[in-house]
Amino acid sequence: MGLTDLIAGGMDSIDATALLINVMWTMLGAILVYFMQAGFAMCEAGFTRAKNTGNILMKNMMDFVLGSIFFFIFGFALMHGTDWNGIVGIKGFFDPTSLADADGMINGLPAGVFIIFHTVFCATAATIVSGSMAERTKFAAYLAYSAAISIFIYPITGHWIWGGGWLSELGFHDFAGSTAVHMVGGICALVGAKILGPRIGKYDKEGKVRAIPGHNLAIAALGVFILWFCWFGFNCGSTTAATTNLGDIAMTTNLAAAAATLMALIVTWVRYGKPDVSMTFNGSLAGLVAITAGCDAVSNWSAIIIGAIAGVLVVFSVEFFDKIAKIDDPVGAISVHGVCGATGTILTGVFSPDYTFGTQLLGVAATAAYVFVLAIIIFTIIDKTIGLRVSKEEEIDGLDVHEHGCSAYADFNFRI
Repeated sequence: MGLTDLIAGGMDSIDATALLINVMWTMLGAILVYFMQAGFAMCEAGFTRAKNTGNILMKNMMDFVLGSIFFFIFGFALMHGTDWNGIVGIKGFFDPTSLADADGMINGLPAGVFIIFHTVFCATAATIVSGSMAERTKFAAYLAYSAAISIFIYPITGHWIWGGGWLSELGFHDFAGSTAVHMVGGICALVGAKILGPRIGKYDKEGKVRAIPGHNLAIAALGVFILWFCWFGFNCGSTTAATTNLGDIAMTTNLAAAAATLMALIVTWVRYGKPDVSMTFNGSLAGLVAITAGCDAVSNWSAIIIGAIAGVLVVFSVEFFDKIAKIDDPVGAISVHGVCGATGTILTGVFSPDYTFGTQLLGVAATAAYVFVLAIIIFTIIDKTIGLRVSKEEEIDGLDVHEHGCSAYADFNFRI
């Protein structure tokens, strides 16, 4: 309904205007979060080899497709349905609009607006895993995982945090999803990459790391720029209302990202002798992930500190998983999303006077434990049934040819 219809239906003109503005703002946020899929696709494609580009694009597309369908059928009800003991929602399956009140509203917004906003967040959590499992995962197995996270993982912890569950009752604060979206995706990425094993040629016989450079830093950089741009929708849009603190949220988001980028650049310059391009761009994402939990609750200077910590942490975390844990993560998603998501959420309890360190730590630990266990179960079942990994021949030739019968660069000669 438009403004005239709302007023004719008995709504005060000021309230009707405010509602429509909130609808437009929330929809803009949802659109920007949807476009993050393009950013993730470009990042992953650029940081990996050309022979797998088509497969990567398909995975990122299907993350959103499957997330949209299964979150509509099952996920939204589990996340925002009638609460059962603070653990899970139990009403609204197959038709989440049935959860709307007599005016067709959910949480103060028209049902469709609220549902689509949370749908795009669900798809973001699923797509984080794609990069860590890139270049060696069966396409069918990945589709099974993508559906599973949209049903069994993201909605459950999302209910605890955002759906009126036990963590929200304790005062746990994760404004836009450092834990609910990013850490959840990062832990799934960790489990998936560990079970899957490293790419062929990643480690020599002595276990030393061999770099496998991505094929297109320009595409990867474009992905980071898209993600930084869309993150304003991710964080500011999470108000789901046109409020006066939108500028404050945008400032903390931007300052944290800038500080993290600078610190990642400095750390790699000192450690490697030259500023590392891919690590610096991952530093940008690390800062964005870390500030997402407390972007509405910390000061500008606190945001800079949180971002700086994330920018340093992501470098050492990537090195740890690469060299010590021997977990092959082609794009650094475990460190960017998992480690920095958890860290940023905990630091919200340090830098915000409104939230406590203990509650934030408890929320992160409980969420991490649930996701870790469920991810092990899901990936193990997939591995024992469909099989997670492609054959050696398929991996060497490239997934584009064997999984999709095509090449993303059919008319070009390139080094694979």
